[in-house]
Amino acid sequence: MQALLIQAGQRLVVDCPSPSLSRLLSEGGAGAWRPSGTDTADVRVEVQSHNRPFDVRGWAPLCRGGYARDDAVVLSNACGSGFDLRLTVAARRLLVEARWSPPARERLAARLLRSRFHLLARAALLQYPALWWAGCRGRVPVHAGAVTLGTAVPLLAGPGGVGRSTLVLGAVTAGERACSDNLCVTDGVDVHGLVEPMRLQGGRGRHMSYGRTERPLLGRVDALRPDRLVVLRKAVAGRPTVRPLEPGQAARSLVTATYLAGELRRYWPFAAALALGTGRGPAHPPVESVALRLVRRLPAVELTLGDRPEEGLAALYRLASETLERAEATP
Repeated sequence: MQALLIQAGQRLVVDCPSPSLSRLLSEGGAGAWRPSGTDTADVRVEVQSHNRPFDVRGWAPLCRGGYARDDAVVLSNACGSGFDLRLTVAARRLLVEARWSPPARERLAARLLRSRFHLLARAALLQYPALWWAGCRGRVPVHAGAVTLGTAVPLLAGPGGVGRSTLVLGAVTAGERACSDNLCVTDGVDVHGLVEPMRLQGGRGRHMSYGRTERPLLGRVDALRPDRLVVLRKAVAGRPTVRPLEPGQAARSLVTATYLAGELRRYWPFAAALALGTGRGPAHPPVESVALRLVRRLPAVELTLGDRPEEGLAALYRLASETLERAEATP
């Protein structure tokens, strides 16, 4: 496998000779892979065929299982995936060399807990390196997804399980476009999607945790510029309700949803290790300051979904727009 993925706004090229790992990575790209051609990679991932540990003799200990030298970091069993990674910053790009060299426990878990292994391997090889490199270029991860609704582009935020993926699926099935339903990176103006399969209740596809299955996100685009922030909440019962949010409230909701995201739980120490070992990028992604920059330019509402969101995103968005118009008209 040699292919290109536009991941978090980065050109990520993967070279993987293993047929089984190539199938895993192909699935993780959710139909968004492109021929690599002659494109210059921002992040290049080389999955090596042998499993010898990286030689870290003479390297400085960085953290448990981590070593650093010059502009390179070695992480053993990165993110609990079973892959050892050597990440090197060179010539304005990030090179990731990966070797499958798991401890006995991770090897057993990879066999028995296949969905867990797929998620961790995707994170270590396809997602976290691109997220970190995007962070070195002024973008931060947020737990949100942007989707078109005609000429409007709402950014949908909120904690996991609130129903965002279902709303996005309904919109793209009706012909709209989305850059992500779950995670993206932003500099406070544009959002760039993180490519991963959608995980929804029921249906066909790979079975994952919590009774969900995976499917590609239809109508995917690499990036969008949102014009409104919609913070989603879930009600036990009742009809949908909407209220305007002050910028401080909106930013707080976006930041807390991001830190609650299970998909990013292993990212923060990954990013910190690379920042410490290479001296590149922020010691901690400035999620709060970028969220504030975003909400200062976007009107924001909190949309509490009812117990039956059959109205769909377009109808709910009209309700949100009407609420904002009334709020703006009130002296």
